Amino acid sequence: MNTIVKETQTSEDLEQLRTGGSVAQRAQSLADRIEEGAAGLLAFAEGLSEKQWRTPVSEGGRDGRSVGVIVHHVASVYPIEVDLARAIASGKAVTDVTWDVVADLNAKHAHEQAGVTKAAALDLLRRNSREAAAAVRAFTNDELDRAAPFSLSYGAPVTAQFVIEDHALRHSWHHLARIRTALGR
Repeated sequence: MNTIVKETQTSEDLEQLRTGGSVAQRAQSLADRIEEGAAGLLAFAEGLSEKQWRTPVSEGGRDGRSVGVIVHHVASVYPIEVDLARAIASGKAVTDVTWDVVADLNAKHAHEQAGVTKAAALDLLRRNSREAAAAVRAFTNDELDRAAPFSLSYGAPVTAQFVIEDHALRHSWHHLARIRTALGR
């Protein structure tokens, strides 16, 4: 029995050395927080009336996208956010994603999804947040620590972990807070 335990510990130790430390602890924590934020947004959105779902959320002092469009937006960009983190994790600079590009994508998305149903948006939120969390769990510590220039951070060399935290993780929390404010809840 001790031999089996020792062999298992040795295999785990080798895997930790190979991957740059704890195989999944940080990545697991990040993924858990992505799921927590998505679950919070999901639970809040599930309880909204149709009128609340269609309520515009103020953006820069003017009426902007509806609550429903924003929930769908959060859901739809998880794959993009994870791909950006993967690029940084591989050491590649991300230079073509600017805030102007993001604004254009958001405007196009708002136009295309103006009539999004709650069922469709929440289904996409469930699926894409789950897939994003699974993808984040696959990051090694070395990948999370790798930094490269990132255009959304004005070319600053940021780590893949920062990109995950500032985008895939924070996004649902940020928009839930804005939606709550718009609805007075």
